[in-house]
Amino acid sequence: MAAGTGHGVTEALRFDLKRMHETWMEFVYPRQRSAEGTVLGKWEPDGGLSLVLYRLWSILGAPVVAVVYPFVLFGYFVRFQTRRLNTTALSIGFVGVVGLFVLLWGALAVLARFQFSGALETGGVTAVAAASTVAILSAALSFGTYKLGGRITTVALAYPFAMTAIFLPPVVAALYSTAVADVVLDQSDSLARWFLFSGPDLFGVKEYLIQEFERDGFAYVLMWFGISVPLGWLLGLVVTLADFVRPTVE
Repeated sequence: MAAGTGHGVTEALRFDLKRMHETWMEFVYPRQRSAEGTVLGKWEPDGGLSLVLYRLWSILGAPVVAVVYPFVLFGYFVRFQTRRLNTTALSIGFVGVVGLFVLLWGALAVLARFQFSGALETGGVTAVAAASTVAILSAALSFGTYKLGGRITTVALAYPFAMTAIFLPPVVAALYSTAVADVVLDQSDSLARWFLFSGPDLFGVKEYLIQEFERDGFAYVLMWFGISVPLGWLLGLVVTLADFVRPTVE
């Protein structure tokens, strides 16, 4: 880790890129990653065709590293933020985390009931309260699955539950409040339009969504739930990638 942080940004970049390229090489060849300075040292072919193939594989790895490295940098940022949140969550414990979300989203439900009920459409108060309950449960499940430990559990469950706890209540509130909708739903509609008409069709579902779903009502809830789960997976994966390139224990 000292090589990555002790000599400024340039040395940190060189450290990361070198380690990533060595990892690429190790997909095919033995003793590549962090092998310098060890007893056996880094493996290299003796010459001939083996050396040509070795160097060709090395050259092919350069653009791969260039494409992947921005995700590593993003992973460092997400890791820094999530570790701060994790430290806070662990310090206050499960009861504290649940209590914090009860206070936060419970306040939203109370405001919907007593302050903004006249501005909400029929069923709005109930919907906001239900969404707040789901968010509180999601926060509890996120903390619980994180405490279970294990990379797979954290990425597959803890991160998506956390994203659901953050995104769901404001979106539901926006369905019943014009003031909130002007911010939340307008941005959601722009995002939906980009995805349907300009974004990548990763799973061949865009035509089906265009024909079967209208961008109104609880379609927005489904949309943001559909975003929060893969977004949680994405954040978990980039943090995993960052840990692989530069583990925090080093």
